[in-house]
Amino acid sequence: MDGFDAPMRLALLEARKAFEAGDVPVGAVVLDESGEVIGAGHNDRERSADPSGHAEIIAMRAAALARGAWRLSGCTLVVTLEPCTMCAGASVQARVDRIVYGAIDPKAGAVGSLWDVVRDRRLNHRPEVIAGVLPDECAAPLIEFFTDRRVR
Repeated sequence: MDGFDAPMRLALLEARKAFEAGDVPVGAVVLDESGEVIGAGHNDRERSADPSGHAEIIAMRAAALARGAWRLSGCTLVVTLEPCTMCAGASVQARVDRIVYGAIDPKAGAVGSLWDVVRDRRLNHRPEVIAGVLPDECAAPLIEFFTDRRVR
């Protein structure tokens, strides 16, 4: 998956910001058609007290603002952890062309593991999914974060 290693490493830098702020370390970037980053974000629920403060939502908001339009057609969402139902649904609503993620989320993933929101044939838009980009590197900050939480 070399094609998405570099943007995933940018998403990992975002995840590190969440970790340092005491939030679940998930990061995301949105790429335009040319591969340029037009949005970035990391989990911010704790600081913002916003239940929708997920990395994907923040990155897609930034991308939409950069584009001046809510439709993110032609864009790729790159995220360190498989999106949840909210984020998977938002990516469908935003019309992203592709979702690329690193670590699988067997407890809350909605892009193939627990649910598969984005491939539901009843929806009018179904993004391409590329899973397992740098999965070990993406899982590492999550493992560290939750191991530390359990020790406390």
